[in-house]
Amino acid sequence: MHTSPAPAARTDSPLQEAKPPGTTRLRGGGGAPCPLEQPDPRRAAQAAAVENLLRCWVRESGLPAPGGDVLRIPLPASGTALLVPVLYWSPAGLHRFGPPRLAGAPDPAPPLDAVALAALLARETAVGADPSRPVGGDSTDLTSRVADSVRRVTAFVTARRANPDDHPDLFLAAEQALVLGHPLHPAPKSREDLSDTEAERYSPELRGSFPLHWLAVAPSLLAADSAWTERGRPVTAARLTERLAGPGLRLPDGYAALPVHPWQLGQVRHRPDVAGLLDAGLLRDLGGHGAPWHPTSSVRTVHRTGAPAMLKLSLALRITNSRRENLRKELHRGVEVHRLLRTGLSRQWRAAHPGFDVVRDPAWLAVQLPGGAPVPGLDLVIRHNPFGPHDDVACVAGLLSPRPRRGGAMRSRLAETVLRLAARTGRPPGAVAAEWFLRYLEHVVRPVLWLDGAAGIALEAHQQNTLVLLDTDGWPAGGRYRDNQGYYFRASRRTELDARLPGIGEHSDTFVPDHVTDERFAYYLGINNVLGLIGALGSQHLADERLLLAAFRRFLTEVQAGPARTRGTLPALLLDSPVLRCKANLLTRLHGLDELVGPVDTQSVYVTIANPLHP
Repeated sequence: MHTSPAPAARTDSPLQEAKPPGTTRLRGGGGAPCPLEQPDPRRAAQAAAVENLLRCWVRESGLPAPGGDVLRIPLPASGTALLVPVLYWSPAGLHRFGPPRLAGAPDPAPPLDAVALAALLARETAVGADPSRPVGGDSTDLTSRVADSVRRVTAFVTARRANPDDHPDLFLAAEQALVLGHPLHPAPKSREDLSDTEAERYSPELRGSFPLHWLAVAPSLLAADSAWTERGRPVTAARLTERLAGPGLRLPDGYAALPVHPWQLGQVRHRPDVAGLLDAGLLRDLGGHGAPWHPTSSVRTVHRTGAPAMLKLSLALRITNSRRENLRKELHRGVEVHRLLRTGLSRQWRAAHPGFDVVRDPAWLAVQLPGGAPVPGLDLVIRHNPFGPHDDVACVAGLLSPRPRRGGAMRSRLAETVLRLAARTGRPPGAVAAEWFLRYLEHVVRPVLWLDGAAGIALEAHQQNTLVLLDTDGWPAGGRYRDNQGYYFRASRRTELDARLPGIGEHSDTFVPDHVTDERFAYYLGINNVLGLIGALGSQHLADERLLLAAFRRFLTEVQAGPARTRGTLPALLLDSPVLRCKANLLTRLHGLDELVGPVDTQSVYVTIANPLHP
């Protein structure tokens, strides 16, 4: 994969004179240590979980910054309050907290652990929540998932401190780096249905690997589509899976080879539809076969170095807010976007932004009943693998997440990169971090805004869906987007998109009203991605968030009105709106919502937050 060299730094950038990092930090809490500096893995996992819950609560209930170094959180449903040491208050929302205590508790009383904190918060009604969706009542689901997430993270940190060496495949190493998970989710690493033995095999954080299980699918049951081509010639999905299986698979004549996650097969083989097809011989169990595959950061998408494709498998595990079984409309959507980009849109996009592209999902294979109804749980996405083992491409979430090190405090790869560049060049870390941020805006964010403005396609470009290509020094040099779920075709642009690809959206259910698109695009790209990056740089004491917010405002102003302006509405929304709509992961979890179920505008709870970009 070719990565163009990063542009030279602008010598006139005011961010070259960045203030020392940490200017918004509040020291306090009786000298409480940074939670991730805890030497004991369980304490570190507990501290990270507590911080996640507190960040969620502050954001979702609209709590303002405290006047001092202790945040008081009223708990009227319990008749008490929390007193929380503030280690760092982030304008972008990525605050750092010390251990919380109950107001009035005697001095020897220990601080609250994550499960106790989750139970207390679950009893409260979040200020700013939709009044038609009251919060409270049964907290069992939340607390059990928080406990499971803490247990998993403890195991991950223990394993990584014992063996911190990364996989030699740079893409895979980056995919395995997200050890702590989403910093604004109450239980980011909960996988309650996995045993410890299964977790060792199937977890990217534990560097798991496993051969796939294979089914043979009778031609009468096969549902598939493919826009995959090689040297201009089409390749069917069945041909792709047969090749990926490798030699020795005993495939009956006429049948197609379907790879399945081994854990998933244990779940679906007893479902009536699947059991009946197996009994009838229309599905045949071929067993485990082939070289091992490695789970990526999503757990269900698997990668094998040198393979032409990655495989996005159905997996009925509850991961963050959803059970991760592929939906048929998502399979159609991936192929449809690939065909849409090939109408000439990709050529236009690459002409404007040659370093950015979509990781394509050009083929799929699934099972249907004799009458044509889909058989859930066996749907497979075949994803193009454009990355060689030496391509330095990183999932943004993994790049920003603190990583365990042998005998030391956790530190993110981005922090290591910034500090290394600062030491080598003799520049202040704040100036290096600011330049890294500016290059990221140009190489990753601007191309995403271009696609929305030029074609009316908004990408669900949160940090885990966004990949940044790094040059040999660690500067952003390009980007990729990946996720066949996360496309929003603006309803206002239906006519021109249909002219590009007649019938678009008919099976993929991808057209979304513009106001919903604006809300989701502002959250995923604006809040989760860019403000999340600003918060990470600030909370890791690499840069002053206020300067980065000012730089982001200037960037958006130029995108909106400069020579390379786009037709998109997001820059104006982010610049002009005093408030933004933001996904509330804690409330979504408390309501028991699955983000893959139902209409796009009701799959998650959204709350209104103050816009840190607004003057």
